[in-house]
Amino acid sequence: MKKLLFIIYIQFLLLSAKAGSNNNLLLQQKVADTTIINEPAEDSIIAEVLKTKAPPQKEKVQYFSQVTRYGFKNLFAQYNYNPSLPYSSQVNPNAEGYMQDYLKLHSDNLVKMKGWGQPYFNLIDNILSQYGLPRELKYLAVIESNLSSGATSWKGAGGPWQFMPYTARDYGLVVNNFLDERRDYYKSTHAAARYLLTLYSQMHDWLLVIAAYNGGPGRVYDAIKKSGSRNFWSLQYYLPTESRNHVKKFIATHYIMEGSGGITTTPNLGGGNGISADPYAKKPNLTEEELAIAATQSISGKYNSLVITKNLSMDIVQFNRYNPDFDNMMAMNGNYDLRLPADKMQLFLANKYVILNECVQLLLGDNPVPPSNQATTYPSQKKAKKKRS
Repeated sequence: MKKLLFIIYIQFLLLSAKAGSNNNLLLQQKVADTTIINEPAEDSIIAEVLKTKAPPQKEKVQYFSQVTRYGFKNLFAQYNYNPSLPYSSQVNPNAEGYMQDYLKLHSDNLVKMKGWGQPYFNLIDNILSQYGLPRELKYLAVIESNLSSGATSWKGAGGPWQFMPYTARDYGLVVNNFLDERRDYYKSTHAAARYLLTLYSQMHDWLLVIAAYNGGPGRVYDAIKKSGSRNFWSLQYYLPTESRNHVKKFIATHYIMEGSGGITTTPNLGGGNGISADPYAKKPNLTEEELAIAATQSISGKYNSLVITKNLSMDIVQFNRYNPDFDNMMAMNGNYDLRLPADKMQLFLANKYVILNECVQLLLGDNPVPPSNQATTYPSQKKAKKKRS
C-alpha cells in the first residue's frame, strides 16, 4: 500500500512539474509576444527619411533592408520569402486555409496580372528598394486597386495606393481641382513608401502595418490592447473584419503571385496557366495591318517599358502587344528587337538617348520626382481593359 501511495505521489510531482513548465513556456511566449521591438537605429533612419522626404542615403539602404525584413517574422519562418524553397514550408500555417479559398476565386485574374502587370511591379520594386523596404509590399497595391491609377473608393481614396486626399497631402502629393498626384505611379509609390515606413515605425510588424493601412493605426492599437498580443494571428479577431481580411488577401495574393512560380520571381514559367514556358516563343499579338506598318529596331541597354511609353505617349497595353515580355528579356539579355508603330519609332529614335538616360537614372534610384507640371501618369486598368476588348 505504501509503495502504491509512493508511486502516485511521484506521478503527481511529475505532472505538477510538467504543468509548471508549460505555464512557464506560455508566460515566456506571452512576454515575447507583447514585447515591442526597440530598434533605435532603425527608427532614427525612418525619422530621417520622413524629415527629408527622400529615400535614405545609399550606404544605409542595405542595413535598413535587413532590419525591415524582420517585420515578416509572423508570416515567414526566415522573416522573408525564399523562392527556391517550397512555399508551404515557409509560410505560417494559419495562412494556408485562407490562401486556398482565395486561390479558387481570384487566381485567374492574378495569373493574368503576372503578365500585364510586370512593368508596374518593376517600377514599384525599384522605388521600394530605394527605401530598403521588402519587395513583397508591392502586392498591397494589387489588393488596394488592382494596380489601377484610376481606382477610386466610395470613401474617396484614389490611385494605385488608394490614398485619402488628406493623407496624400501629408506625404507630399498635390491633390486639388486641377491635379491629383495620387494617380501618378511614380510619385504615389514614393509617398506610399514613406507612409509604410511611418506605420512600420509604430508597429514593427508588416502584417499589422497592412491592417493599419486599411483601417488606421488606432484600430490596430485597440486590438493589441484587447488581445494583449502584437502577433497578427493572436489579435486578428479583435480587428474589424475588413482589416483582418485585407491582411489575408495580401498573403493570398503573394502566394498566387510567388508561390506558384510567378514571373515576378523567376523566368522559369510553367505552361499550365496559359503562359509560354519559353520567353523567346512569345510573339507580338498584332493584326496583319499593324505588322505591315510596324518598324523594328534592335536596342541594348537598361531600357524600361514604362519610361519608353511615357516619353512616346503610348499605352502600356499597346506597347506590350508589340513587345511581349520586354522588361524580362531586357533584364536577362540586355538587348531586344523593339517593334513600334512607324510614327512612334521615329519619336523613339529622336529621343533614344534621353529615354535611356531616364531609364538608367530610375534603375539607380537617382531620378528625382518629376515636377508637378510633368506628371508621370500611366494608364488605368479600366482604360486598358477597354482597349483590349
